[in-house]
Amino acid sequence: MKDAFGAPQSLLVLGGTSEIALATARRLIALRTRTVRLAGRPSPALESAAAELHALGADVRTVDFDALDSASHETTLGKVFAEGDIDTVLFAFGIAGDQGRDEEEPLAAVRVAQTNYTGAVSAGLVCAGALQAQGHGSLVVLSSVAGERVRRADFIYGSSKAGLDAFTQGLGDALHGTGVHVMVVRPGVVRPEPAAETVWAAETVRAAGTVRAAGAVRAAAGFASAPLEASPLTTTPDAVAEAIVTGLRRRSETVWVPGSLRAVMSALRHVPRPLFRRLPI
Repeated sequence: MKDAFGAPQSLLVLGGTSEIALATARRLIALRTRTVRLAGRPSPALESAAAELHALGADVRTVDFDALDSASHETTLGKVFAEGDIDTVLFAFGIAGDQGRDEEEPLAAVRVAQTNYTGAVSAGLVCAGALQAQGHGSLVVLSSVAGERVRRADFIYGSSKAGLDAFTQGLGDALHGTGVHVMVVRPGVVRPEPAAETVWAAETVRAAGTVRAAGAVRAAAGFASAPLEASPLTTTPDAVAEAIVTGLRRRSETVWVPGSLRAVMSALRHVPRPLFRRLPI
């Protein structure tokens, strides 16, 4: 259960090496989260992440989790929930893929879709059922601005995120009134720390073209242009983590990071397709 200050006492992360997820976990531990489970494929990076969070004072254990092995999700995640209630589940796994290669190799494209969408559907329904059974909890899903208006340059990745986003919204509607809170997080381009080489950091860079398109919309509307690296539409793992923690406290359903993306993407969604094709993205 959450403590008297509204902070979750337990956290399950699917995608335990995600830079955004680890930044979120650090913030939550500072707010009295004491139990953390990091789920992911076994690796030195996963063990290192667990050791770092343990040093901050949390009870941390790793969980073997493979997004592509949907048949194992119910058993694997069921064991975690059987140990005790989980206040917050954070979905932070995904792959960027390679658009050029994936168009030529359909099985590679399927892997992107299965990891980003099918794997999340399977794990999401398992976690949602467990949260509903315990009568409380939050499910937080990291989506992407790339799924808001899928572009030619990365439509395989973008379509997988669009599907994930739609699924999460529908799941939130299905769980409304059950005591379970579902929140979609839509970051723009995430500038990773120089030394970070996580799957999520690589994935979020795929949104760069969409943000460039958003910049074109802003320019057309009279906004001053700025380099991508300095754009107010880019963000950092710490900023996303802060937005997640704030969204949990407010029980938000949708979180944009940065917040200015909401208005920009609202405009971009309504750009006619013939014009959208000509945008420099």
